[in-house]
Amino acid sequence: MNLIEQAQDFVYKLLKDKLSGSFIYHNFNHTSDVVEAVKILSAEEDLTEEELEVLVVAAWFHDTGYIYGVENHEENSVKIATDYLEKQGKSKAYIDQVNALIRATLYSYEPQTILEKIIKDADFYHFTKENYCDSCECLRAEWKIVKQKQTSDLEWAQENLKMLTECHQYYTDYAVANWQPLKDKNVSLIQEKIKKIEKENEAKKEKKDKSKKEPKLSKPDRGIDTMFRVTLNNHTRLSGIADSKANILLSVNAIIISIALSTIVPKLDSPSNAHLVIPTFVLLTFSVVSIVFAILSTRPKVTTGVFTRKDIEDKKVNLLFFGNFYKMPLDEYEWAVNEMMKDNSYLYNSMIKDLYYLGIVLEKKYKLLRITYNIFMVGIIISFLAFFLAFNGIRA
Repeated sequence: MNLIEQAQDFVYKLLKDKLSGSFIYHNFNHTSDVVEAVKILSAEEDLTEEELEVLVVAAWFHDTGYIYGVENHEENSVKIATDYLEKQGKSKAYIDQVNALIRATLYSYEPQTILEKIIKDADFYHFTKENYCDSCECLRAEWKIVKQKQTSDLEWAQENLKMLTECHQYYTDYAVANWQPLKDKNVSLIQEKIKKIEKENEAKKEKKDKSKKEPKLSKPDRGIDTMFRVTLNNHTRLSGIADSKANILLSVNAIIISIALSTIVPKLDSPSNAHLVIPTFVLLTFSVVSIVFAILSTRPKVTTGVFTRKDIEDKKVNLLFFGNFYKMPLDEYEWAVNEMMKDNSYLYNSMIKDLYYLGIVLEKKYKLLRITYNIFMVGIIISFLAFFLAFNGIRA
């Protein structure tokens, strides 16, 4: 295995074992791309085998310093390369050449020799690729994690454009002739992207400005929202409970009347059962009265279901209760609700009215239910006493 293959194997294992996963861009894949670019450019120059070897070895080691972090990674790469090449028995002159090429990849360095120009151009080979924008997003994500640098889409695109057009240039003849046109295509793509983002931002700004000009509905306090929701739910639940209680009384009294009519009443025409007439009449009377009051407690109230625009303007109609709008056309109801929502006072007052009238209905329901239960209770007691006295009278 020659030195280049050994260096490749060493760098691969080094980056795999020691490079942080935070380096999404500066990893073995980027290093491999730089080595490939070095080989492409070297093929166009009249280099000796030793010069090619020095270039490729330097390319393999140029980003190894990232295992110690971003800061001074070039010098850290030099130390790693020096240590490795000394163990390989390379001369000081050879090692100095490799290190000089690694330092040539420093962003601010202006390359002097053809070898420095080659490795410098190779380090920016990705500017020519079709997937340049995707690789840039990897670099953006890496900087966000490693450098805590956050940029908007527009800022990142502008920074990339500045880098490609103002801060970077190719130095070798081959790169200028063949890579520059490819880089220019990516420049055009970035320019289009910037225009698109600016257009979208402008549209968002116009929409925001427009929304500012339009009257905004002030949002109610969450506590008030919760209070209305809980209270309305409680009222609705209490109404359901009242209806259930009334239904129980209706069912029980219906059963009593049904049994009385089917078993007792047919026997009352017999002289021997004359003593049961009054108790049965009392039982049936109280059952019927209980049923009447139970029905009254659940009987719905019929409303007109219409309103006028003047009623809405005067805030006289509670639009939250179906009985006030069920006969109105949809467009009129939509207009009325929109008008109500523009006025928090009207909205809250409608909810307050809803609560109030629900309370009034509940009071009536429970009052009638109490009367119904009292009638039922008294009726059962009196009926029991009537039957008891009737049977005792016969025995006496």
